[in-house]
Amino acid sequence: MDLIQKGSQTAKNGFKNEQNVCDKFNNWKFDYEAKQWLTIMKYNLDEIEYIKAIILHGYKADINIQIKNSTINTENIQIKLVSNQKGFNQVDKRWLTHYKEMWDIPDNIYKLLQYYTGEIKPYKQNVRDSRRMFMDEFTEYEQKLLLNWFSNNKTLILNDIIKGRGQYCAEWILIARKINNNTQWKLININEALQHYSLGDVKISPKGSIYIGRITIQRKGGDGGRDTANMLQFKLDPTQLFEM
Repeated sequence: MDLIQKGSQTAKNGFKNEQNVCDKFNNWKFDYEAKQWLTIMKYNLDEIEYIKAIILHGYKADINIQIKNSTINTENIQIKLVSNQKGFNQVDKRWLTHYKEMWDIPDNIYKLLQYYTGEIKPYKQNVRDSRRMFMDEFTEYEQKLLLNWFSNNKTLILNDIIKGRGQYCAEWILIARKINNNTQWKLININEALQHYSLGDVKISPKGSIYIGRITIQRKGGDGGRDTANMLQFKLDPTQLFEM
């Protein structure tokens, strides 16, 4: 029971993907891990009449679960499956114009971010990459503008990229890490995850990216030089949640 309350355990048989986790919830009466997850979510197993879990697409939650006891409850779970002890995972990626609409980014901040992602070529010479600019290549004034804007909007940004909005915003996060033949997992409330990743200041990283708490903001890059390399992405290390 101690392990259940802490929310960290080793799965008997492991699980490979979101569909596998969904199937475990649908088979909860006979599934060891599903019963533990429901217990963490404060459900009395003896009172559950049925569970229906489905896969979601295009939302921060990967699985929606309908649980019938005395009433009908729903739970939205975000799933992070990792295979390394440590490692960054892309949590959100969009064109800058989408973020501008979401967060009402001022024009001066938006233009600087366009230089940062490479939508606009550098306005000066002698930069590290002719396709874009790094944070430490802006003037001190421009760096301050960007850092202040992200600091002032930190809560809104982190909520949107981790939890999301609307009916299928994530309420729980299930992280699973496969080590040899075992899968270690931890299920926690999304607000605890938000609190963890918000710790820390908004600042420039040693490589010229942006840290917002424990989140890294980068130009996507890669993609064989296609325009999609100029998208903005947010990355986090989901394995940090095992240390909470």
